[in-house]
Amino acid sequence: MMLQRAKKKPFKLDLAEMHAVCEANYARLLRLFPDYENTNSRHFAVGDAKVSLEVVERCRYTTIFHLHQQHAQDAWLGRLRVEVRAYHDAGMLEVGMFQSHRRIAARYQYPNERMHQQDEKSQQNRFLADWLEHCLQNGRATVGLRTVTGLY
Repeated sequence: MMLQRAKKKPFKLDLAEMHAVCEANYARLLRLFPDYENTNSRHFAVGDAKVSLEVVERCRYTTIFHLHQQHAQDAWLGRLRVEVRAYHDAGMLEVGMFQSHRRIAARYQYPNERMHQQDEKSQQNRFLADWLEHCLQNGRATVGLRTVTGLY
């Protein structure tokens, strides 16, 4: 008796899901860095990690940001480096570079030379969603607030 292999369904990119994730990431980034148009960087802490958001390029309809996270235990946890592009006219934020991997395609044949997952870009954008949400929920300013005296 011969066993038949189940046919593998071809990978399909869920464009609606990708747009929803990118739109939500845009809103999250703007909550973390609302004054990006007038300031080049924002720094805060998330637990023992130091996070920095930096504007590296501004254009009429897009802004490119570098997002960095460095832990006190850097040798063990490593560093997070992500480059994102904000499309202001569309209200979307997309991963452009993740760690040292640039130009990730929307989908890949599998297997491939670099062993990217078929939905590598979607996974990166979903990771960014989780990370930005974690920063929103747990981030703390790294500079103390100044108290104003003599108002009353």
